[in-house]
Amino acid sequence: MNDKETKRETKNFIEQAIEADLRDGRFQDVNTRFPPEPNGYLHIGHAKSICLNFGLAKSHAGKCNLRFDDTNPVKEDNEYVEAIKEDIKWLGFDWDSLHYASDYFDQLYLWAEKLIESGDAYVCDLSAEEMREYRGTLTEPGRNSPYRDRKPEENLELFQRMKAGDFPDGAKSLRAKIEMTSPNINMRDPVMYRILRANHHRTGDTWCIYPTYDWTHGQSDSIENISFSICTLEFENHRPLYNWFCQKLGIHHPRQIEFAKLKLSSLLVGKRFMLRLVKEGHVNGWDDPRMPTLSGYRRRGYTPESIRNFCTDVGVAKFNSTIDIIRLENSVREHLNKIAPRRMVVLDPVKLTITNWPEGKVDHTDAINNPEQPEDGRRSVPFSGTLLIERDDFKEEAPRKFFRLKKGGSVRLRAGYIIDCHDVIKDADGNITEILCTYDPETRSGSDTSGRKVKGTIHWVSKEHAEEIEVRLYDRLFTTENPGASEEGKSYLDCLNPESLTTVTGYAEPEIRNHDVGQQIQYERIGYFVVDQDTTAEQMVMNRIVPLRDTWGKMEAKGKTN
Repeated sequence: MNDKETKRETKNFIEQAIEADLRDGRFQDVNTRFPPEPNGYLHIGHAKSICLNFGLAKSHAGKCNLRFDDTNPVKEDNEYVEAIKEDIKWLGFDWDSLHYASDYFDQLYLWAEKLIESGDAYVCDLSAEEMREYRGTLTEPGRNSPYRDRKPEENLELFQRMKAGDFPDGAKSLRAKIEMTSPNINMRDPVMYRILRANHHRTGDTWCIYPTYDWTHGQSDSIENISFSICTLEFENHRPLYNWFCQKLGIHHPRQIEFAKLKLSSLLVGKRFMLRLVKEGHVNGWDDPRMPTLSGYRRRGYTPESIRNFCTDVGVAKFNSTIDIIRLENSVREHLNKIAPRRMVVLDPVKLTITNWPEGKVDHTDAINNPEQPEDGRRSVPFSGTLLIERDDFKEEAPRKFFRLKKGGSVRLRAGYIIDCHDVIKDADGNITEILCTYDPETRSGSDTSGRKVKGTIHWVSKEHAEEIEVRLYDRLFTTENPGASEEGKSYLDCLNPESLTTVTGYAEPEIRNHDVGQQIQYERIGYFVVDQDTTAEQMVMNRIVPLRDTWGKMEAKGKTN
């Protein structure tokens, strides 16, 4: 990978901690894991964790596992499992081994019995609501459950009966016996198991009790011989519990290190938010190009290299902050500028007739495919006497600094000739329907002998050779930088951008048809686009990835100055 991560020399705080542990002999290897719950699709925030965990293992010649934290069968599905695998591989990584938390259900159960026998866990009959009342608050200590002092023998029998299905859902739970007056609420006798009759995507109906995340996570890390459990900051207060379980069981004890989540402006990445957008039809599925999912970015046309480079650029922090989405958009612009072939496409056409062009003549101009990659060669573009240009590239009466085409003015056609506008044709409503020009045959690009100079260059397509394509102009899904912080009485749905998708008919040079699904292309002077999976033999469909320049930033800056 020729990515920016290979160029970075400064070590972040996680790398510094890892190297200190290796020097001190606490661990011999750097083994990490990426442990998503299969209850939704991965989003852009997960990309940072993926890059970090897989990257740390790779840079230290260690291993990184993929482990699905599948302890809540009500929300999990194999669809999400397969989607997560695909996203990780698309991003450029592969796991050393694949695991599921459900692989360890038997061992977790035996370890739970061990803590019961040692007096460190007990069966509690409090309901979920009663448990919240007994737990206390951040400023008030909790109270002991009335079932906390049951004898280990009684707890063991009750736990075995829970497993056997003798009690209804929610009737009992298994809790760790720690300290109800702890200032850390997570240490106030947390639940380890709950009764839940639900079909599991792997174990079916084998189990009617399921372990909680806190009970499962550290022990799964231990079983897999993980040395560094890299988590986001919300798990910092869970670290004492992670350590307590490992110490009480006397098992291999990984080190948990927390880092700040990747939060981007203008995005909502919470699974419940995204699930509602999908279920209510505000978007067209999890891979809608407006969604912040990795599958959405893939369909939008983002490259894995651009996302990896972005994750490297933003770095690893100890404190939460919001990153401007422009940095991600600029990352894909930077990469696509290097690799994307150039093609001429007109999205809002107006007819341009060259009145001195020989009737029936078809010429071919020579255009470079990518000025950043000369080795990609050149292409032949058909040129005729009737062209299509962008409507906003012409003004009948233009200001002094308008360097495109105007009546009585001249402009160069990209890879073509200089043309001079002498008249226009309008309809009954006064709208321009045709622009009349002459061309200067001595000004052909690459062999110009006229000595003429013009300030503007515009793109075009030959009308009779143009390929009609469906172009989906995707934009940001929300109109505000923080859609999660809605005003009172409103929700994030009130911030949806009604212009997040506009579909138009584009007219492209014939070479456009030689690109396959997933190919990114630069529409010259317009932006970057990708061939969408909806493309058929009869109809080409393309999605806008990003405009050539940041139009949102310009609008915001203008708003601040007005």
